[in-house]
Amino acid sequence: MRVAFRADASFTIGTGHVMRCLTLADALRERGVECVFLSRDHAGNLHEIVEARGYSLLSLGGVDGATGQGSTIGYAHWLGVDLQRDIDDTCSRLASLHFDWLVVDHYALDTQWEESMRPFCNRIMAIDDLADRNHSVDLLLDQNLGAAAIHYEPRVPKKCILLVGPHYALLRQEFADLRNLSLSRRSEGKLYRLLVTMGGVDCDDATSAVLDGLGQCEVSGEFAVTVVMGPSALWRDKVMAKAERLPFPVVVLENAQNMGALMRDADLAIGSAGSTSWERCCLGLPSLQVVLAENQRRIANALSQAGASYSLERSSLVTDIGQIMRSLTEDPMLLVRMSVAAAQVTDGQGAERVAQYIYQGG
Repeated sequence: MRVAFRADASFTIGTGHVMRCLTLADALRERGVECVFLSRDHAGNLHEIVEARGYSLLSLGGVDGATGQGSTIGYAHWLGVDLQRDIDDTCSRLASLHFDWLVVDHYALDTQWEESMRPFCNRIMAIDDLADRNHSVDLLLDQNLGAAAIHYEPRVPKKCILLVGPHYALLRQEFADLRNLSLSRRSEGKLYRLLVTMGGVDCDDATSAVLDGLGQCEVSGEFAVTVVMGPSALWRDKVMAKAERLPFPVVVLENAQNMGALMRDADLAIGSAGSTSWERCCLGLPSLQVVLAENQRRIANALSQAGASYSLERSSLVTDIGQIMRSLTEDPMLLVRMSVAAAQVTDGQGAERVAQYIYQGG
């Protein structure tokens, strides 16, 4: 069985789309499936990481500065080329190939692109979060809390299977493996270890703002912070310098390979409201979620309403962190309640469930 993935990473797009496709590819590879990636050469791409994980990567070439002007798709500029060129480039790479499934995870691609790929695959799957455009696919996944089939039914063929909600969240197996141990250490509401993860790029340097906010807090002598920055992080040197000046220990890690263990050992996380939200939930890790892009707002609001996190705005980050940290210190059981609510969101088995759908349908 062969599956192709079409996803991009860049300083604008971030790393989450490619990373969750890699997670699904790993689950498929465990079943003996051959997986191939198709990605464009954006600045901040993850080509090396894809290949280091053992997957073939077919480059779609560079960008030409296309802005998506005139397109009805809100994220058309993410392609870096116009839609027809992306169709032509992808078709040329697939011309001598055929796949059982093609998985597309890209906010700039819709039914026109998907229909053009039909000659090269038996079935097509879309991974989406927005429900803002039509799809011509056989299977669609929206892994977000609050997602519902009704959001997509008018936008997909009648026979399309819809997998919606964090029951299907694409998490690496390490999170499911660590779940019980992580949940068992959260009964006291202690707040000693804090984990900061603002995504693979952090264009707006939210990490520095978080450290500024923490620097104004009164914390215990046991308090320590771990900052994780992605391989495409733009502000690493600034963050390192700021960390050295804080009155408590701060460790800065780049492209950490043990995120599950880091989350397991943390008492609280401050992070972007992206795909790592489901990793934190699986491990029952309470979090302060920062909305860094409009497409993250739905996740942040849903988890806040569920009691699993606090939602923060980038513009008031420094002030808000101080206020919330005081509340968590004064009421340790608040952390416990957040942990219980987070753990109810997902059990970490979503990638296995989605992989099984693809494998059985192939």
